[in-house]
Amino acid sequence: MKAVVCERPGVLELAERSAPARRPGELLLRIRRIGLCGTDYHIVAGNQPYLAYPRVMGHELAGDVAEADPDSALRPGDRVTVNPYLPCGTCIACRKGKPNCCVSVSVLGVHADGGMCELLAVPEAAAIPVGDLDLDQAAMVEFLSVGAHAVRRGETKAGDRVLVVGAGPIGVAVALFARRAGAEVTIADTSAARLAYARDAILLPDTILVDDGIDAALDARTDGEFFDLVFDATGNARAMEKGFAWVAHGGSYVLVSVVKQDITFADPEFHKREMRLIGSRNATHEDFRAVIEAIRAGDIPTQAIRTHAFPLAEAPARVPELIANQGAVLKAIVTV
Repeated sequence: MKAVVCERPGVLELAERSAPARRPGELLLRIRRIGLCGTDYHIVAGNQPYLAYPRVMGHELAGDVAEADPDSALRPGDRVTVNPYLPCGTCIACRKGKPNCCVSVSVLGVHADGGMCELLAVPEAAAIPVGDLDLDQAAMVEFLSVGAHAVRRGETKAGDRVLVVGAGPIGVAVALFARRAGAEVTIADTSAARLAYARDAILLPDTILVDDGIDAALDARTDGEFFDLVFDATGNARAMEKGFAWVAHGGSYVLVSVVKQDITFADPEFHKREMRLIGSRNATHEDFRAVIEAIRAGDIPTQAIRTHAFPLAEAPARVPELIANQGAVLKAIVTV
């Protein structure tokens, strides 16, 4: 089968690999779509800390069941997406019903080879039927679920004033699901182009450019009270530190992105607000199902979210181009 392999930082190759052998309890999937995200770009750039090369990337997946156990609930031809966060099932997080932050979670495309290939064997428990969603929509479920999970972690409710910092795919996902929860959403970014796309194509009208005047602008926008919930989706340590100042008294700060560095904050400011600081990691089956329902209901503008598409064979040439022009990319999808 054909697979795109990141041999080492900066080197992507289209390779021939043996088709995987399906084991009992697994499904063999014929991969049809692979969404690309920041994690994949970090792998190619060489700054993903949890990865060994060579690696087949790809964790935002849509495909059809090719083979299944005779007693499987899924049959050949069924269309599925994949929850790529494979938990151990026994650690303290798994026992608490939080497999998304399993102590020894294995993430497809990061810790193990992923789906940027023609065939992939996965545990049946990881496959989630998508019904009548089209293939592009099915490939978007994973990244949208990360945003939906963050909104759920923040206990977002109707009437909350929400600030989402970062207008990339995850930030847009957070903004869409916060709005769906009834919140008043402002989205901020350093890229005027990304903000314009969020405003005009994704229909997220309340946007603000991060520049030297942002503190005054956010103060004026909220009558000096700032935001009930701030979500960071920047992947930038300095931006994460800055966000503490934009949380209202009694509010919450949800860190969706992750960085290698330590981040610091002023303890007196943190305490006087009685602020909640919340980490949000990955997503659960519950989030996947919520996203599928939201797409089916027409609440997610999936056509506008997909900004780029190209076939698997072109990935080695096209992915570096995407990395060089990330400000113009929201969601790129590889077709198989």
